[in-house]
Amino acid sequence: MSNIEVLPLLETASDDVAPCCPPLTERPFTAEEAETAARMFKALGDPVRLRLFSAVASHEGGEACVCDISDVGVSQPTVSHHLKKLKEAGLLTSERRGTWVYYRVEPSVLAAMGKLLTSAPGAA
Repeated sequence: MSNIEVLPLLETASDDVAPCCPPLTERPFTAEEAETAARMFKALGDPVRLRLFSAVASHEGGEACVCDISDVGVSQPTVSHHLKKLKEAGLLTSERRGTWVYYRVEPSVLAAMGKLLTSAPGAA
């Protein structure tokens, strides 16, 4: 099916992750950081998008064909629209293979999101 190897999140070294923004508790966001984080959270703020993101992230092998993740209660064109929004927000990457598009969540994206929501070192 695919010869692309996706590394598990736990093997991602924390120093290799470039989060969009500092942890929320570290300092106030700049305007640019706030825009980037808001775009990401806005994309995940829709229940259908959150389900699609979860379906891709939890799919065996770390990637999912659009044909495998379309059962979220909306039409196929709407699924494609939501996947496009997730991709524009930087949460998904995609690759066309023949007639199908495969989506994946890069481990660094999940790690960066986790860093954003954690306390800064030394924060109470």
